[in-house]
Amino acid sequence: MRVKNIIIAIAMAYLSFLPSSHLYAENKWENLVEEAGKVLQDVQQMPDQAIPEDLLRSCHGIAIFPNTISAGFGIGGKYGQGIIMVRDEKSGKWSPPAIFTIAGGSIGWQIGGQATDFVLLIMNRRSVDGILEGKFKLGADASVAAGPVGRAAEASTDIQLKGGILSYSRSRGLFAGAKIEGAVIAQHWEGDKELYGKDLSAKQILLQNAAKMPKSAETVLKVLNKYPFKK
Repeated sequence: MRVKNIIIAIAMAYLSFLPSSHLYAENKWENLVEEAGKVLQDVQQMPDQAIPEDLLRSCHGIAIFPNTISAGFGIGGKYGQGIIMVRDEKSGKWSPPAIFTIAGGSIGWQIGGQATDFVLLIMNRRSVDGILEGKFKLGADASVAAGPVGRAAEASTDIQLKGGILSYSRSRGLFAGAKIEGAVIAQHWEGDKELYGKDLSAKQILLQNAAKMPKSAETVLKVLNKYPFKK
């Protein structure tokens, strides 16, 4: 209960930083998609810290959560909003983005807070399906491993096949593999409704071709398309 209350407080703090104007409300989700693209673009421009190309070619989905707020005193927590995109297994094309939240607690002495970018590579279809079933807990509903970095880095077949999700984080300019077990990922229904102008489930957006690719996804799509699907 204490962890839950901390996460709620972090979420409220996260929202308090957002402007309240009507114009921003209309553009908030487009801005989030654009920011996710910038995160991935920046990461892949760092040769020594980039996500290995082979992993980007073989992943079935990607989740990007920019500016996730982590804070606490003694017991900490995190909250953020981001996007997930899924690759079609036959054509290799990427779906439009769906909006998701990530939230979780962590035990351990900590004080203060910081903003962290998270990138998750979803390495098999089973994990994609699990995320679309509802609230999805990393480390419980799918195994999570810290992803290797460096364009020339080699990722073992074991990591790709058994590590259902590979996780990365960037804070204070440093990008590295990270373990975030215990965090829960869930669809943000209102975000998807405002982004696409109609009620759509994440499954409809990611798997059923029910939404058009938004212009705000140009950057993230440009980066992902550099790595054609390799089964």
